[in-house]
Amino acid sequence: MKTMIFAAGLGTRLKPMTDSMPKALVPVGGKPLLQILLEKLKRHGCTEAVINVHHFADMIEDWCAAHDTGIDIAFSDERSELLETGGGIRHAMDLLSSSRFLIHNVDILSNANLSEFYSSGKGRAAVLLVSQRNTNRYLLFDDDFRLVGWINEATKQIKSPYPNLDPEKCRRLAFSGIHQMEPALFSHFQGWPAKFGIIDFYLSICHIVPIYGYIQDDLQLMDVGKLDTLERAEVFLKEITDV
Repeated sequence: MKTMIFAAGLGTRLKPMTDSMPKALVPVGGKPLLQILLEKLKRHGCTEAVINVHHFADMIEDWCAAHDTGIDIAFSDERSELLETGGGIRHAMDLLSSSRFLIHNVDILSNANLSEFYSSGKGRAAVLLVSQRNTNRYLLFDDDFRLVGWINEATKQIKSPYPNLDPEKCRRLAFSGIHQMEPALFSHFQGWPAKFGIIDFYLSICHIVPIYGYIQDDLQLMDVGKLDTLERAEVFLKEITDV
């Protein structure tokens, strides 16, 4: 299994910690977020990882050089400009073109069974790990768990390539920040700007290329995005039953 890890973000919500370190190296329970994720990926059969870097990029590269993770790591350099999630994948295409790959945000902690999730994507262009957690923004799926749109419950904004989509007839599911993609989708990046979000990309092609959702019934997930989540994140890691 190959994985792309999004680690280039500025981590502004974790200031002042991220004034002197990248978000990927913020510690939870004595370990950097990046180490927690790499150890989990190793347990689930990941042998190669591509990490995009921007904010304190040298620190991430130096940490990886100093630690034997058991994973072959390459870096996608975004020092000159942050490219968002879709642009980040396109920038790393040459490093990802050999086979289907997993995509994981560095600041997501979970009990996700990544090997089972990865197996679910065989023969599919892209699969998104989703859940029934409460949020304001949901992905919309049909009865076959095929992506058909997106809705912001607070503003009632809808994004969909289907002009007559009725959200009330769709499954509303929250995106986890974990997904997988076949390199065959790279051909659809043509025409997109340098920076773009991957969800907008999926929504733009889901009527011509099936994009599916996958639910893990017992999924527990935490986004370590703010300072006040760090203490809870340590407790969360102790409480979840990971595999």
